Amino acid sequence: MAPARRWPVTSALGVVQILTWGSSFYLLSVLAAPMSADTGWPLGWVIGGLSLGLLVAGLASPRVGTYIGEHGGRPVLAFAAVALAVGLAILGLAPNLPTYLAGWLLIGLGMGTGLYDPAFATLGRLYGAKARSAITTLTLWGGFASTACWPLSAFLVERVGWRGTCLAYAGLHLSVTLPLVLLVIPRPPAHPVTRPAGPSPVIRLDGRERRAFLLMAGVLTLGGTVMAMVSVHLITLLQARGVALSSAVAYGALIGPSQVGARIVEMAGRGRHHPLWTLTAAMVLVALGMTMLAAGLPVVGLALILYGAGNGIYSIARGTVPLALFGPERYASLVGRLARPGLVAQALAPSLGAVVLTQAGADATYALLTVLALAIVAIALSLWRVR
Repeated sequence: MAPARRWPVTSALGVVQILTWGSSFYLLSVLAAPMSADTGWPLGWVIGGLSLGLLVAGLASPRVGTYIGEHGGRPVLAFAAVALAVGLAILGLAPNLPTYLAGWLLIGLGMGTGLYDPAFATLGRLYGAKARSAITTLTLWGGFASTACWPLSAFLVERVGWRGTCLAYAGLHLSVTLPLVLLVIPRPPAHPVTRPAGPSPVIRLDGRERRAFLLMAGVLTLGGTVMAMVSVHLITLLQARGVALSSAVAYGALIGPSQVGARIVEMAGRGRHHPLWTLTAAMVLVALGMTMLAAGLPVVGLALILYGAGNGIYSIARGTVPLALFGPERYASLVGRLARPGLVAQALAPSLGAVVLTQAGADATYALLTVLALAIVAIALSLWRVR
């Protein structure tokens, strides 16, 4: 079977990614406060639902990657749409906090089977070594998730309340996401693109590959920690340095366009350089942004533009570096295994940031973020030695 045409597949997956990110990872950015105010549930527990979901996603990721490697991503992504729809419906109808948290268990399964890593694995299974450009294009679509869904969530909350918003997103998954997956995402070739027919190989890594795998896992773990801490605590950190709330929000808004702009620049390169260059550049930009913020330099806007650009192309490197290091045959399975530490780190990082902020203050939190970012640069440079 010839690989499917790319633009319909990447476009469909792009819409799927926007709705999946917007109704899961980005959902509570708008809904947490109305949920807590309406129900009386503690805000920490409301936000804790996302951490619970990310932990479930991390636990599921290795099996998800292995399944995609054997059967393709279509059934996995279809399951994600259904799991997200049911989980969001449970949130919208939840009479109490335990039921609300149970809904996040299903949303976590939806994230583990529907966010970037399963989508990357799906593209790798379809297009093999030529999947890099499709992965890059997909991250460009995903960059619009918060841009599209935060205003949509705010509009829906004003019109139908937070419960109606959750039910509306559930309906979108059943009426938009699920049909796109079933009608546009093709079945994969009978066997991985680069190997002959036969049973699926056991994933084995030699000594150099094992070191590369552990280093990449370190990048994803620390990267997930930094990105999650910044996304949750940025406004508080800026205010601690005397930035007014309105200005802090305006500065934070620079991150999204910077992510998309950096991804467009990466696309313009058309894969002429090794993906490790993308990873190294991403981490250097993030480290520069964090260092400038920690030093208290009067360039908050520039620092966040650099951080946003680095974060934008980091999302691309997450998908393209494993493809370059390990090849397409084992790509889906290894992406699933690599996703676990990053998702677990994202689940725990906001709590870590809150503890550091409370116990040691904003300066210590800035310092911690800078040290972690510099450590990722060092790990990325180490990957060059074992590629």
